[in-house]
Amino acid sequence: MRDLSAGERAGLRSGEAGRRRHDVFGKRPPTYRNACWEGDHKRIPVRVDVEGQALCPWVTWFIDVATKVIVGVAVTPHEPARDAVLAALRTGISRTDPYGPCGGLPTVVRVDRGKEFLCQAVSRALGAFAVPVDDLPAYKPYRKGTVEALNSAVEEMFLVSLPGYTHRARPVGAHRPDEVADLLSFADFVDVLLGWVRWWNTEHQPSGLQPGLTPMAAWEADPTPVEDADEERLAFFALEDDGRPRKISTSGVRWRRRFYIAPWMVGHVGTLVRLRYLPHYDGQIEVFSSEGRGRHLGTAYLAEEATLEQRRALSAVREKKARALKADLKAAEKLRRTRYTATTTPGTPRPRRTVTGQQAQAEIARAKATDLAVRALPDLIPPRDPPAGWARPRPAPPKPRPGAAPQPPASDDASIAPASQTEE
Repeated sequence: MRDLSAGERAGLRSGEAGRRRHDVFGKRPPTYRNACWEGDHKRIPVRVDVEGQALCPWVTWFIDVATKVIVGVAVTPHEPARDAVLAALRTGISRTDPYGPCGGLPTVVRVDRGKEFLCQAVSRALGAFAVPVDDLPAYKPYRKGTVEALNSAVEEMFLVSLPGYTHRARPVGAHRPDEVADLLSFADFVDVLLGWVRWWNTEHQPSGLQPGLTPMAAWEADPTPVEDADEERLAFFALEDDGRPRKISTSGVRWRRRFYIAPWMVGHVGTLVRLRYLPHYDGQIEVFSSEGRGRHLGTAYLAEEATLEQRRALSAVREKKARALKADLKAAEKLRRTRYTATTTPGTPRPRRTVTGQQAQAEIARAKATDLAVRALPDLIPPRDPPAGWARPRPAPPKPRPGAAPQPPASDDASIAPASQTEE
């Protein structure tokens, strides 16, 4: 052990994370604002009330490396997808109300190899503004240390004080989590989280900046020009195209077998439009004209949307079906597996459960009654004869009788016919 370094001994005790604590990491040279953004997801270790369910939300955010200002934030009640990445980027790039004043177009966006960050939708959206995505090697969090430090800071400085914090120490034997009624609602949690983001940007003085400067002050003190995105092009940011023109009818615009309506559609029945929508969200769509570059006409909302009580009742029915299906699968797996009794002498293994012949026939009959392939009647409607111009297969030659001489294969060429036939 004396020949091993302290990092190698820590790695033997606690793995790669322990070894990495003894490594030496360099720092990137200081840059200017918007030179690089770093983005990441973080699972919030706080249980919140989401329509009666206690869930741990996720936050997706981007931070400017030079000034430590948080430029874009998006929160989801579950694991995020590409829509969360696009929403956070939209809040960072746009500097109009209610976003800003920090933001603009970054020179590069640095992320890890998460599939949500490297998907085609994100690359296409940033590529429209000529912003490259720098994908770092996997399992190298120190390569984007600014956003990783932000992930640790938000938990140590803010999340530990919220009700429903999952890493809180509890008395011995107290394993019951907090009741849903005692937790923050999802809307209240998003409100306090955004309040903490404002405090970080305007009041907190993180290390790495000049003494006495907040991230917002460091941003404003940087003389580097900010490149703003064109608002007309930003209207298409994060939106996916439907791909084909549609017509406004008296019931609205039909998309995915449902209708979307809006007050501005009055007087536009018969107009051809193109639809754009946010990924993974079908509650509303953006309607554009189908001519030229496509002028934004307005937003359309789902008609006859289900109420909260209906959605809760539907969730209860689906949960009941899921539990019933899980119980059926468990029972079927138990019946499928054959277990045998233990034996101490050589002999044929004996099954633990013995069925009678009547029970076996009854279960086989029930299976046949529900098997659609067995109940099918392919000859109920005989097929029609093929057209006369189709080539038909040749009939199979008759099988030779036992003891008879083999017959030569039939052929249409007279040159290979038997000699007795050619002499005639």
